[in-house]
Amino acid sequence: MEKTLRKLLIEATGIDDIVIEIPKDEVFGDLSTPVAMGLARIQKRPPREIAGDIINAVKKLASSHEGAGIFEKTNIAGPGYINFTFADSFIHEQLKRLILKKDGFLVEDIGKGKRIQIEFVSANPTGPLHLGHGRGAAIGGALANLLKEAGYSVEREYYINDAGRQVKLLGMSVFSRCMQLLGKEYPFPEDGYHGEYVEDLAREYLEVNKGQIQGKAFEEASDAVIHFSYKKMLDVIRRDLADFGIFFETWQSEREMYEKGEVTNALHDLQGRGYIYEEGGAEWFRSTLFGDDKDRVVLKNDGDYTYFAPDIAYHRKKIQKGFDEIIDIWGADHHGYIPRIRAVIRALGYPDDHLAILIVQMVTLLRGGKPVQMSKRAGEFITLREVMDEIGADTTKFLFLTRRPDSQLEIDIEVAKAQSQENPVYYVQYVHARISSIFKKAREESGIIIEDMIKDFDGALYNEEERRIIKKLLLYPMMFRNAVLTHEPHRITFYLQELAGIFHPYYQKCRVISDDMALTKARLALCEAIRIVIRHGLKILGVNAPDKM
Repeated sequence: MEKTLRKLLIEATGIDDIVIEIPKDEVFGDLSTPVAMGLARIQKRPPREIAGDIINAVKKLASSHEGAGIFEKTNIAGPGYINFTFADSFIHEQLKRLILKKDGFLVEDIGKGKRIQIEFVSANPTGPLHLGHGRGAAIGGALANLLKEAGYSVEREYYINDAGRQVKLLGMSVFSRCMQLLGKEYPFPEDGYHGEYVEDLAREYLEVNKGQIQGKAFEEASDAVIHFSYKKMLDVIRRDLADFGIFFETWQSEREMYEKGEVTNALHDLQGRGYIYEEGGAEWFRSTLFGDDKDRVVLKNDGDYTYFAPDIAYHRKKIQKGFDEIIDIWGADHHGYIPRIRAVIRALGYPDDHLAILIVQMVTLLRGGKPVQMSKRAGEFITLREVMDEIGADTTKFLFLTRRPDSQLEIDIEVAKAQSQENPVYYVQYVHARISSIFKKAREESGIIIEDMIKDFDGALYNEEERRIIKKLLLYPMMFRNAVLTHEPHRITFYLQELAGIFHPYYQKCRVISDDMALTKARLALCEAIRIVIRHGLKILGVNAPDKM
């Protein structure tokens, strides 16, 4: 519906960027546009007068395109909104197209092969993934699926922070536990990593390397202990992400960038552009030239690079790979980092919109409405693995996508385990399972050949509830397009919940298979269309569409 209306409006007005909205109240029709009010400022005419001209032009175009029956009603509301109500015959024809073309009807080739890189999760390999990492993983994975489905060439990347103080601190923590397991009095680092996993790493290290560590100070064994510890933690992270259904095409090591001289080269590049200067024995990046609130140190007066230096090199490397857009998904604690990274992009000669940054807020875990705050495994936080093991990867992922990334999220374990309307993922998945069950019953008990019945339906017997469902199905392409353009996969989740909220009451009220063959055909066709849309939406989210529950 939206594609058809957009095409007609573009032809009628000559404007490519047409805003089309879904009215909040069904009384105003199926779709509306404020385009007349925008034109009023240009044409110096009353918007309602322009709206009338647009309606006449759209009707004429529809008629010339053999689409005289597209609209049941058009009207002007308020200061100049144009509302469109589609004719039943057009809606039924579009439903047939959805069933015939399936996913091809639902999506649009927006990307046309443009290359996008999405970097997400990128947790320090110093401990297991927590719920905030898991939420970032769910958002990044769904966004990658969404953009690929929209015709973009997508690369998913994980940035490994394997050089610097944090991995050294992990090595010190493991070394300390090794010494204690060997029966020696040895101080634990003041800000070291706690939790059972550190002692597990120590035990595992001693099984193979006990002879290499005895009698040595940390400085003598540091390289081996640090390397062993962060590599093992990276293996744990990879395994957790794989079980969560999240994979990456590339894993970029920070340590590797230092070894290849890419950090030095990046700073030399900025220096050559006039954006690096020396002051107080340190080297500074002129980030204030690009909107940052202060210049940033990249090389300290003791000769060590700051954390910012490899980030410069990393984003320069992304740009050199030739992506049309790069997307970073960060935790809320990185919000203040945005201006300086945007300054880097601009200093390298690229516009602001070459980089998109999504901020993901933390997750609060509840059990029966009460906060759960500690984990024996991690020591300070609840791990993604613990939640996945209790409620499953599908449920965890779906719940992470039920809110905007930049909004706080609470997950109640008891609600997540409930098989009821309170559990949003169960409520949506059950639509697919219920329809699959209807089809199975039709085949086995009534001998109905579903494919033939669907193919033959004429769509003439739909009641008001069914029309509402059909219109919702036909708005999926519009929702999909907006989700792609805004980089907001949670729109899929919202849509699926709304669709489920319409279907379940309908199912309780209307019998799908009956002695009335025309009605049975129509309702089987409607169920097939619902199943196609639910399956596609869940696929984008990376969640299974079960045939039975």
